[in-house]
Amino acid sequence: MEQDIQTKFEEVDAKLNAIWKSVEKTRKYFLVIIWGSVLMVVLPAIGLLFAIPKFINSYVGALDGLL
Repeated sequence: MEQDIQTKFEEVDAKLNAIWKSVEKTRKYFLVIIWGSVLMVVLPAIGLLFAIPKFINSYVGALDGLL
């Protein structure tokens, strides 16, 4: 009886370790996806904060001579 319980505990422990490894891989994958998404959205937005005013000044400067 006690040997059966010990065997079951070892099986459960092995399954739990496999689940933990899978969860860690998934967590790392999501972390990479989140960082990639932040970089693909935030950095261009910061760049636009500098590019749009420069474009507007250039555009208005070109129209200034026509008005």
